[in-house]
Amino acid sequence: MYDDLKEKVRELAEPIVVAEGMDLIHVECLKMHTGWIVRLYLDKENGVTLDDCTGVSNQLGDILDIHDLIKSRYTLEVSSPGLDRPLSRDQDFVKYKGSKVNIKTALKIDGVKIFHGILEDFTEETGRKVVHVNVSGRTFLVPRGEIVKANLVDKE
Repeated sequence: MYDDLKEKVRELAEPIVVAEGMDLIHVECLKMHTGWIVRLYLDKENGVTLDDCTGVSNQLGDILDIHDLIKSRYTLEVSSPGLDRPLSRDQDFVKYKGSKVNIKTALKIDGVKIFHGILEDFTEETGRKVVHVNVSGRTFLVPRGEIVKANLVDKE
């Protein structure tokens, strides 16, 4: 259900974000006991401003209400991805090669579920997408479909 809602929000938000000259980096839909939190992360070449976030929030809020996707109370949050930006699109894994990352998987890969290392590569062969992450000199091949969460690490 969460993934369906997330995908529907993405489908409604993407045209708005693109029309405003930005990229939709990531969508989160979290069920809380008081309602839903719908969170969008936006980016653009020279950075996202508060006015950018407000404009997208106002437009998307109206569209979400018209489509009545969320039957209960919800909070819509729109922001820039920040220094620990989520990596959720295939192109993110390509763009940030060489960067420090944290990756969490659904299942253990070679005995590991949480990877703190350097994003070395993103490959696709015969429909199989794989993220290559180097952890202390050892490269792990992480199937894209097993990734639950991935973020850049602030370089401090």
